Amino acid sequence: MDWVTGDFDPFEVREPETQSIPFVFNSPHSGRLYPAQFLAASRLDSLSIRRSEDHYVDELFADAPAFGAPFLLAHFPRAYLDVNREPYELDPRMFEGPLPSYANIGSMRVAGGLGTVPRIVAENMEIYARRLPVDEALARVEGIYKPYHACLRRLIARTHARFGLAILIDCHSMPGSIRLSGSDVRPDFIIGDRYGTSASAELSRAALHFLQDMGFNAVRNKPYAGGFITEHYGRPVRGLHALQIEVNRALYVDEMTLDKKPEFDLIAAALSTFIRQMVDFSIGFSLDSALAAE
Repeated sequence: MDWVTGDFDPFEVREPETQSIPFVFNSPHSGRLYPAQFLAASRLDSLSIRRSEDHYVDELFADAPAFGAPFLLAHFPRAYLDVNREPYELDPRMFEGPLPSYANIGSMRVAGGLGTVPRIVAENMEIYARRLPVDEALARVEGIYKPYHACLRRLIARTHARFGLAILIDCHSMPGSIRLSGSDVRPDFIIGDRYGTSASAELSRAALHFLQDMGFNAVRNKPYAGGFITEHYGRPVRGLHALQIEVNRALYVDEMTLDKKPEFDLIAAALSTFIRQMVDFSIGFSLDSALAAE
């Protein structure tokens, strides 16, 4: 299996029969196909290396095309390449040879080992047994990262042109150990809008309300406000809205074995209801946006 040479498709778009709603769904971290040479270069076993996956998030949101929205999802794993980063957030300690001058080597994400080509998976487990050639990292960026974002941009631009606005739902999961700062409260869902800069407050409040109304503990922006994708594609003043949704993995998966829990189908059904409610809400939201633009 080799993503970069094109032997396998690193991502896919699941299209509806007709796009009938101004939504685009994206799951950049649920890929779980691991190239053999990547595993051979890793010091981790086949289970440990999966710790940074957004486990089965693509399946939790699988109904999105049935509602009329395209759904972009990664097949490559986050441990191999993280498209929710700038294209060149790279750690020079990981590579043989100098990085290009335009690489961002000083970001907090790089310092934490979670750059575009990650150094660690969750719980600070080092991925690689030895340094990688710089060309390997750059090939992943050119061969996968850039085509992925080009595809996402096309989907958003197409949606905006068709409906006059576009709402990106960036789908993720978070560890069950996450607690709100200074408390023992475990959020079931976190809606991130970059503190109001990537999406309309009305959309964020609606998303929170729908989840809370189903009995979930849903909060906004803390501790996850959204990553590069939410920040980069959300431009509310132009009718481009981006919301990140984090699902607590403990709701639906055994985090030790990565097996689905019996509750998996219930969470998937709840998220299907959430999508429908967001779609219904967007009808009035679209009308308000159109009137505001006149």
